[in-house]
Amino acid sequence: MQRLKYLTVKGYGEHEIVIRKSRFIAQVDRAATEEEAKSFVQDIKKKHWSATHNCFAYATGEGNGVRKAGDDGEPGGTAGMPILEVINKRELRDTVIVVTRYFGGTKLGAGGLIRAYGKAATGGLDAAGIVQMTLMRSMLTGFDYTWLGKIENELAGTRYMLKETDYSQKVLMDILIPAGQEDEFTDWVANLTNGQVEINRGKTGYVELVV
Repeated sequence: MQRLKYLTVKGYGEHEIVIRKSRFIAQVDRAATEEEAKSFVQDIKKKHWSATHNCFAYATGEGNGVRKAGDDGEPGGTAGMPILEVINKRELRDTVIVVTRYFGGTKLGAGGLIRAYGKAATGGLDAAGIVQMTLMRSMLTGFDYTWLGKIENELAGTRYMLKETDYSQKVLMDILIPAGQEDEFTDWVANLTNGQVEINRGKTGYVELVV
């Protein structure tokens, strides 16, 4: 079953911090599948082939989906898991983070590494930005021109989104509404037009909303 809404990153983001001369570069992107996440990790490893470590974590798929982390040579649990914890804390899906480390000559210890990787990952997410993906239903709404002004005015004050309008013998609006609210929308339009409206349900799809 599809979720009605979920959070993910808006797109690519990058953030760098320096701790005791070690550079930590967080690179973040959206990944709809585990294959996309793995591909992103490999691309970063190729880009930063001379780095000391390229540690990663990602979460993809429906529900809890696939959630994996990798330390890439850092002590177990000090890199990949702190990155994944940042993803989990923000309840994100379809998100991959790689934190590249260029060693600066001073060891940070387990606690220091956990804090450094977590801090870098958090900065990367902030740079990428977070959006809400909402499952919307297309409602094809046809009515006489008499009702056009009223519907346009009322529509502006709702959560519904006008995708496009076709002006022919009648007005045909393609209106996106939150999935699950089809009956509520139908009643709303019917009340506005005294029932003089024809509505056909279209497809569902996720729409990106900034949070």
